[in-house]
Amino acid sequence: MKKPRVGVVGVGHIGSNHARLYAEIPSAEFTAVYDVDLTRANATGRKFGAISARSLDEFIKMVDAASVATPTNTHYEVARPLLTQGKHLLIEKPITDNPVHAAQLVELAARKSLILQVGHVERFNPVLSALEKHLTHPRFIEAHRLSPYPERSTDIGVVLDLMIHDLEVILHLVRSPVQSIDAVGVPVLSRDEDIANARLRFVNGCVANITSSRISPERMRKIRVFQEEAYLSLDYQNQSGEIYRRDRGRITRDKVGIEHEEPLKLQLASFIECASTGREPRVSGFQATAALELAVKITKQIGSSG
Repeated sequence: MKKPRVGVVGVGHIGSNHARLYAEIPSAEFTAVYDVDLTRANATGRKFGAISARSLDEFIKMVDAASVATPTNTHYEVARPLLTQGKHLLIEKPITDNPVHAAQLVELAARKSLILQVGHVERFNPVLSALEKHLTHPRFIEAHRLSPYPERSTDIGVVLDLMIHDLEVILHLVRSPVQSIDAVGVPVLSRDEDIANARLRFVNGCVANITSSRISPERMRKIRVFQEEAYLSLDYQNQSGEIYRRDRGRITRDKVGIEHEEPLKLQLASFIECASTGREPRVSGFQATAALELAVKITKQIGSSG
């Protein structure tokens, strides 16, 4: 089977990591990069052995599949011509900045029988695979995602920037419609919220409490899942975890076995496999749109209460 030619649009912080890893993955031929900052594109292309395209149209002719790692508000205008020209896409999360554009991209990809995967990278974190092995019926989920103030992604609030990771994972784990949302958030250094909390109640009775901040002095990415007779405490960042169980009237604690891997590399390798074989991606455009719709509802509730 011929290796797909892959490339990256947008080679800032995230896109340059895509370029680094595509250059390492043997199942694809890393051929092209494109960025409106041509100096940055040239430097990235030289570093990782790819051609720096002078325009998006030129880039499209050089690839069979591509990552879109541009600012969120440009995802739609970048992704649409790529899909129209028959290119498989991995779009960084969130898929777009509004559900209408997201649904249009999903429909276009389906019409053209193209892979549309979205970069919800925690779904490729070995921590989540370990959690799913022990999952029965989650009753209460608590997620914390904290980071210092970023130099990027400030065109969107913390819900679309960080919390959406946990929203997508929780929708995947609970698999039940959201019944109610109670959300609060505060802008501190940005126009939009920099710290937010959302409490979600699902139709099946599960409750999720999610806190996200991008003004924290520390970094934290943790999730705790409580179910009957057990709870799991997992750390995405350190790829570690523990499971607590009730055993003859006492609580036992065991380490969760986790094989350490770079989640982004697993994600890109999976995307290449999907583009090559037609297999459904782990996070499809449809699933990413559901997470975006929920994130937008939370953002609107925060905005209306401010």
